[in-house]
Amino acid sequence: MKACDSCSASRVDIGKNHQKQSVLIRGIGMVFVYLPILTLPFVITSAYLTYYHLRMMGATNVKKWSDFIPDRATHRYTLKNQITMNASFSASLSQSKLFWILNCTWYCPYSVALFEWHAYMVKLVENWWCPFTHEKKETYKNAMIDKSFWHIYPEDISKLEKDDAENPIWNDAND
Repeated sequence: MKACDSCSASRVDIGKNHQKQSVLIRGIGMVFVYLPILTLPFVITSAYLTYYHLRMMGATNVKKWSDFIPDRATHRYTLKNQITMNASFSASLSQSKLFWILNCTWYCPYSVALFEWHAYMVKLVENWWCPFTHEKKETYKNAMIDKSFWHIYPEDISKLEKDDAENPIWNDAND
C-alpha cells in the first residue's frame, strides 16, 4: 500500500449513508465535531511557532492565517437571511439561525483556514530543510521556495540527486 492511497480517492460517500445512522450515533458524532475546539489553542500555537521558525530562518512572503480565511463578504448568508432545517425533533440545533451562522461563518472557515495554513507552512519547512523527492512531493507545489537549505551551500548541491538539485519546488532557476 502506498503512503496515502486514500489521498487519491475522488469522493467520500456520506450523504447516502447519513440517514441510515441512528439518531443516537449521529448525536454522538455531532459532539465529536466540536471536541477538537479544545485542541485549537495547541494547533494555533504550533502554527505560529512554525510561522516564526520560517521567519527566523529568513523567510519572507510567507502567507498568513488570514490569507486562508474566506472574505466575510463572500458568505451567502447573514443572520438576517440564514436558512434553517426542518428538524425531526424540536430541540434540534439545525432550526437555529445562530447555529448555522456560528458554524458556517466562523467555526468551519477559520478551522479549515488554520489547518490549510499550518499544512502550507509544514510543506515550506520540509522544502527548506529536506529538498529530497518522494512520491508526494509534487503536492508541495503550493509551498514553493527560492532555494532550499542545501541549495544555499554550493559545495553541497553536488551531493544531491539531479532531480533534487534541479526541482523547481525548492530551487528557483531564475534566482
